[in-house]
Amino acid sequence: MTTALSVLRPAPQDGLTAELMAAVTDDFRKLMAFDAEVRVLVFPGDHPLLGAPECPVEGCDKQVFHTDSTQGLCAGCANRHRKSGQSIEEFVATAKRHWRNIGISNCRVPDCGRPWKTSRKPLCTTHYYQQQNVHRLPVEEFIHHPEVRPLPRFGPCEVASCPRDREGQKSRYCTAHTQRRAYERRYKGSTLDEETWRLTTPAIAKAGEVSLRGLPDRVVAEILYGLQERVAAGLQQKDYQLRPLCDLVRALQIGSLTELDLPALSRLNRRQAKGLLRHVDRFQMSPETERLKDVWDGAAFGLKGRLHFEEISQPWLRKATQDWTVETIPLRRGARPQGAIQRQINAIVQLSKSLRLNRDDDGMDLTVLGRDDIVAFLNRLLYLQEQGEISGNRRCDDARDVRRLMARMRTLGLTRPGQPLHGLPHDFALREEDIPDDPEDAEAGRDLPVEVMRVLCERLHELEIGGHQTRIAVELLIDTGRRPGEISRLDYECLDRDSDGKPVLIYDNHKALRNGRRLPIPEATAALILTQQQRTRERFPDTPTKKLKLFPSVVANPDGTKAATSEWLTDRHRAWVKTLPDILIPTVVEVEGERVTKMLPFDRNKIFPYAYRHTYAQRHADAGVEPDVLRVLMDHRQLETTQRYYRVGQERRREAVDRVTTMQFDRHGNRVWRTAKALLDSEHARRAVGEVAVPYGVCTEPSNVAAGGHDCPVRFRCVGCGHFRTDISYLPDLEAYLADLLRNRERLAAFAHADGWARDEAMPSDEEITRVRRLVRRLKEDLDDLTDDDRLKIQEAVALVRRSRQVVSLGMPRIRQPLPDIRPERTA
Repeated sequence: MTTALSVLRPAPQDGLTAELMAAVTDDFRKLMAFDAEVRVLVFPGDHPLLGAPECPVEGCDKQVFHTDSTQGLCAGCANRHRKSGQSIEEFVATAKRHWRNIGISNCRVPDCGRPWKTSRKPLCTTHYYQQQNVHRLPVEEFIHHPEVRPLPRFGPCEVASCPRDREGQKSRYCTAHTQRRAYERRYKGSTLDEETWRLTTPAIAKAGEVSLRGLPDRVVAEILYGLQERVAAGLQQKDYQLRPLCDLVRALQIGSLTELDLPALSRLNRRQAKGLLRHVDRFQMSPETERLKDVWDGAAFGLKGRLHFEEISQPWLRKATQDWTVETIPLRRGARPQGAIQRQINAIVQLSKSLRLNRDDDGMDLTVLGRDDIVAFLNRLLYLQEQGEISGNRRCDDARDVRRLMARMRTLGLTRPGQPLHGLPHDFALREEDIPDDPEDAEAGRDLPVEVMRVLCERLHELEIGGHQTRIAVELLIDTGRRPGEISRLDYECLDRDSDGKPVLIYDNHKALRNGRRLPIPEATAALILTQQQRTRERFPDTPTKKLKLFPSVVANPDGTKAATSEWLTDRHRAWVKTLPDILIPTVVEVEGERVTKMLPFDRNKIFPYAYRHTYAQRHADAGVEPDVLRVLMDHRQLETTQRYYRVGQERRREAVDRVTTMQFDRHGNRVWRTAKALLDSEHARRAVGEVAVPYGVCTEPSNVAAGGHDCPVRFRCVGCGHFRTDISYLPDLEAYLADLLRNRERLAAFAHADGWARDEAMPSDEEITRVRRLVRRLKEDLDDLTDDDRLKIQEAVALVRRSRQVVSLGMPRIRQPLPDIRPERTA
């Protein structure tokens, strides 16, 4: 036998065993029908976490654990149903279980203490002989015959795990173990150690029961307490999952579950052992005891998961980091702050590795550290970035976190005598100028192109393979732009109506600790929520509405009060994206020195749930929603945060500039970029500067550009200037300017209280009106000559260029763009 055994912790203490047993409540003992003498757990079949429904086939005593794949039948009956070709209703009504039941029961003779032979011969061996050879009566008549007397028990089976009785006066074992012993002796012969065999052989498995006989008191206490806490946490626990672990512990003859070598166990046993030990370890756990460890259980501090310090090899640095962690935990906000805390600890891990690699003493003596060690740390971060092991953002964040944490450790008094940082030199610190420059902002541009969104929306039905609520959750992400955690944890009553009857989504902003937020949504989105509410209510009809979640977790959630996690939603979404075909989008690439547009596959790694939030912001920014309004829609405190969600990235902006500049004209309407295939970097820079000064075109005069458009000698009569350029992206501005010129001419013509020279000076000239009208007509004709596909690409490029442009405001009306139609079958 391969022994997966390694003493990993101190030997079990009897005091803890008694405390664990005392912590097991009487209600749980009754639920499991546990008797300290019998030591058999009976899993109640009607319990939502511990039991399972019985197979509906008459005569079948099996339980059904996988109802989705077996249509409510046990595995054996499901196999027979597939072969029968009948409908499920016909099969259940006609099928009969035709083999014997597994298990034992007492002899049918009243008060007889001996077990029956089989389910078809429900009498003990002695009574069966009398019934067949002496009285020769049917069983029902035989058991009431006056000469038939009950017989005493033979005594328990000598196998330590077995709760059954011996099969006869001379036998030491029950019938099943007698047969098992004979089988093993036939193959092992004299090598079979019968004493060891009695101690280690498993009990005869019976559905709904797990034997704890033959296990040490400590193991029994650990299993009972751990099982009780798992059920209290809403975790499912079935008998067939626990039974193999009990058999393994019995076979290894160990005194506690803590002695198991978990990595060497099978997946099922490892999962069961870790689940039980998690609660045993938390018994009597406190922050004071947890602080002494290198790996902290977050439950001691009100967190989830664990915090890891074991990779910080210097004791002084590890202790100081742990002291900082204790101080910062109460100050963190959000639903799961342990992730942010661990990322900052990992920055200290990088510092620890740098000291270990660059110091002869591995950084153990803190008094000899200095500026050179800080420089070595910064160089290592740069090396890791160049090797592709960390990103540019990670490099900046790690340097920034180390600087902040080291400064915070000093303010906490950790450099005082007796503290872990006592003697740390003052020059062992990062200065502000040591922090690398942040990489070019990558937040903007994470939105998904319209072409990608159309394909995703067309294939949303494929998400239903993983369950209806997965599809609805993803649709809500698309429609509302909320964070994945905000959608997955929506309450059942998350839909409300404003005073005007319009639907509103009620959600909690967990990141900013702002609850009860209200977001206007379309009727189509409200219909999705109503559908999900109906399905959730059908699953949990008895749970109060106030406690119910819109997307109940599929794990450890018998009454629907536990919400699904964002990780669940992300995993389902990732699996769906992997099944999608390549999504081709127009992409500008360089071929033989020329920039051309090709249809290339979109990177699937950019399709993730949070990208829908960026897409939501970008979609509304394209439609002309004011930044302040968009900030409220995104539920941000600072406008700068909102602007990072929709600001055009340089690569995307360059592509859009290339596209609209191919339709650039001078003041006479002549195309000036007809033969150009790509813009040089200097031309991009000139264009970006020119956009600052001119409201409906580009001024190429450097002195005017430098003055912000206020040094123009022709006083903004741009259409009459040789430095003027315009393109298709300025068409709305030109139309508005033309309308303004015409309106002013009519007003001045009707104004009778001005001198002639003043009226002539203010009157728009016919030449200017004609020139602007010609430019507008020329741009429209050029746009009409394009194909539908090219026209769509130009319109998208225009929206990008206009959004990123800084123009001089002359009081002209703004043109609001419509939301892109990515879901024509629904209201956007």
